[in-house]
Amino acid sequence: METLGHQLQTRFGFNHFKPGQKEVIEQLMAGRSTVALFPTGAGKSLCYQLPALLLPGLTLVISPLIALMKDQIDALTARGIAAARLDSTLDAPSYQTVLNRARSGEIRLLYVAPERFNNERFRQAIERIPIAVFAVDEAHCISEWGHNFRPDYLKLAEFARRCQAQRILALTATATVKVQQDICLAFGIDPANAVRTPFYRPNLTLLFSTVTEHVRDKLLADKLRQRPAGPTIVYVTLQRTAEEVAKQLAATGFEARAYHAGMKDEHRAEVQDWFMNSDQAIVVATIAFGMGIDKANIRYVYHYNLPKSLENYAQEIGRAGRDGQPSSCEMLVCGDDRNTLENFIYGDTPALPAVQSLVTELFSEGEQFDISVHELSAQHDIRPLVVRTLLTYLELDGYLEGGTPYYSSYKFRPLLDSKQILARFDGERREFLANVLRQSKKAKTWFQIDLDQAARRLNCARQRVLAALDYLGEQGMLELQTSRLRLRYRRLKPAANPQPLAAELHQRMLKREAADLARLRQVLALAGHNRCQTNALAQHFGDNLEQACGHCSHCLQRSSTNNSKRNANYQRHGTIIDEAV
Repeated sequence: METLGHQLQTRFGFNHFKPGQKEVIEQLMAGRSTVALFPTGAGKSLCYQLPALLLPGLTLVISPLIALMKDQIDALTARGIAAARLDSTLDAPSYQTVLNRARSGEIRLLYVAPERFNNERFRQAIERIPIAVFAVDEAHCISEWGHNFRPDYLKLAEFARRCQAQRILALTATATVKVQQDICLAFGIDPANAVRTPFYRPNLTLLFSTVTEHVRDKLLADKLRQRPAGPTIVYVTLQRTAEEVAKQLAATGFEARAYHAGMKDEHRAEVQDWFMNSDQAIVVATIAFGMGIDKANIRYVYHYNLPKSLENYAQEIGRAGRDGQPSSCEMLVCGDDRNTLENFIYGDTPALPAVQSLVTELFSEGEQFDISVHELSAQHDIRPLVVRTLLTYLELDGYLEGGTPYYSSYKFRPLLDSKQILARFDGERREFLANVLRQSKKAKTWFQIDLDQAARRLNCARQRVLAALDYLGEQGMLELQTSRLRLRYRRLKPAANPQPLAAELHQRMLKREAADLARLRQVLALAGHNRCQTNALAQHFGDNLEQACGHCSHCLQRSSTNNSKRNANYQRHGTIIDEAV
């Protein structure tokens, strides 16, 4: 622990661990997999960043957003800690450079999105690198009953086993007791190794204001104007709402800009950098903004629209006041938002005939087959994420086994001419590479190659063709790009009658729909709760305050009412005394 304390101070600039951090880090250093359930802003990232400096091997961090990766990597680099990310913004040479640095041990932490494991080249590359810590951020996404279930997260537990990760760290700020159990079960973590810290943060004031749609904009502007300026996030549901509200605020003199997933990567990065460097910036954003943003002095978080769940709400307000100073979190409760959110929920539930046609097609395939999620989505009128969820259900129920996903379309752009490339090889390798290059078809600049067809014609494994192209890419002889992701499956058992199976899957989707609707009702219930709202939120996450917080809307209103009564009593008694005198 002396070494840990020294690293904490010299590399991160902290004199003391925050609650729970030391316990999590000690378990990792002892080789035990761990779950860290800390509220937003409680220092989860340090739990893998510090051990990464001391443990031999790579710390692989699975994180859901590029913005989160960028912010953490910038902070680590500023401290002299080698960290990098692999994401869609990197060109082929940059991507390969990062992988080479990871292989050599130069990089201590490598950040990737969960979807990165759909890339077969990445999976093959990472399996050859010793993984000291397999850190899964936003681990609640692995739970079917979490508020943000993502099928790709279910693949992570299996991949952690395949790459023989020495220890797993699952991190989340928004896990109920049930979701915590799901996380432990999926990753094989002893529940005794789960570390949960108190949810309540006394510096956050939770406020709830009931509004109608036509006065909401004015109310938001009035509140921003009445309070001292400070870094502010205004959360909205729709991308167009982010643009409209930011435009309205800017027109009335506020420093406001929009942020949402529909913006170009460079524009989002620009907005994020602007926000990080300002003391009075207002970002009007969808939920994509804020995850992992290490800005300690966010003074206000407004929910212009209702959050989808208490988990979303807790995560978003947790971005305020990380410096420990008082911060306000206000929800503008508008009944019209409920219809919008409910329509999103209903839209994720496919009709029974759509599920029946999907299941019939899947079980009419051979024992081994591959599919495109987007093609199935279009054919059966089911949203892509829901198609992935249904496929995941079939895997969990033992009907299908997922194989390594692959890209059906590869293209490359030579950086040297073919003679220069082949001159670097001799014998059988030279002949094989020449034959591989002959299988490609030239377009304007890029060459297209069908790996399956090339493998059949060359009478070799598909993997050898891919490995050859990868090697040429690594050596800077060509730039390689992929497209048309296809998922491989093997049928483990038949469905004697697909119709009852489809009906069962449809019932599970209806159950998820009911759960999502119930989560939305919990948000409305919190806004109208007639006791301490801060305590009610803490109880949702398994905590219970010993007394009312004194600074949520209910507590403040009650205090104001009591003060009014006391003033009235004082005035009455004063009048009586005056009359007596």
